[in-house]
Amino acid sequence: MKLINFANIDQVAEEGGPFDFLLADLGVSSMQIDNPDRGFSYKVEGPLDLRLNPETGITAAERLREADEEEFCGMLVENADEPYAGEIARAVALAKKRGKRIETTTQLKEIIEEALSFIPEKERGEAVKKSCARTFQALRIDINSEYEVLYQFLEKLPGVLKSGGRAAILTFHSGEDRLVKRSFKEFKRAGIYSEIAEDVIRPSKEECAQNSRARSTKMRWAVKA
Repeated sequence: MKLINFANIDQVAEEGGPFDFLLADLGVSSMQIDNPDRGFSYKVEGPLDLRLNPETGITAAERLREADEEEFCGMLVENADEPYAGEIARAVALAKKRGKRIETTTQLKEIIEEALSFIPEKERGEAVKKSCARTFQALRIDINSEYEVLYQFLEKLPGVLKSGGRAAILTFHSGEDRLVKRSFKEFKRAGIYSEIAEDVIRPSKEECAQNSRARSTKMRWAVKA
């Protein structure tokens, strides 16, 4: 099976474009999340991998080994808006200094739990859950160069749309949404897009009840001039 990268949308357009409508879903596949061998979830034991394409690049465990405390802290802030970035990065650095190998999802989760042990017990469970999700997200974005890929996609997007063509993009966290919002606004000011979404479109309560993973979804759209 041929793997298509968002950054290569111009190559796809050479065969099938230009497009009247394009929908980009930036979410990770549920099949990937639910497969413990891929290491996307802190909820189950598995290798700390997180690569979208397991045939290329380094794993999250390898990235964590090479990143120092300052770099990892910055990664948590930039990629996940993690409020406890300093505490988590410090705990990971200390664990590495003590010779602890962080090779599995559970090992990383345990370090995050220890880092947040100062939080009152009645609040700690939810805080750990959210920080685990954000930490795994930050690592996934980093090792897969997701922001760089999204930036290239957004830059190439107007060139693959017909005049009057529409694009809609589904994002799943604030970092992605900021990039899409900024790109759409800049291209509208330049006259490349005639219309853009003034605000995000969110799933209804009914849809979230049917699919809990839809809760964080935001959609923005643009129309080429």
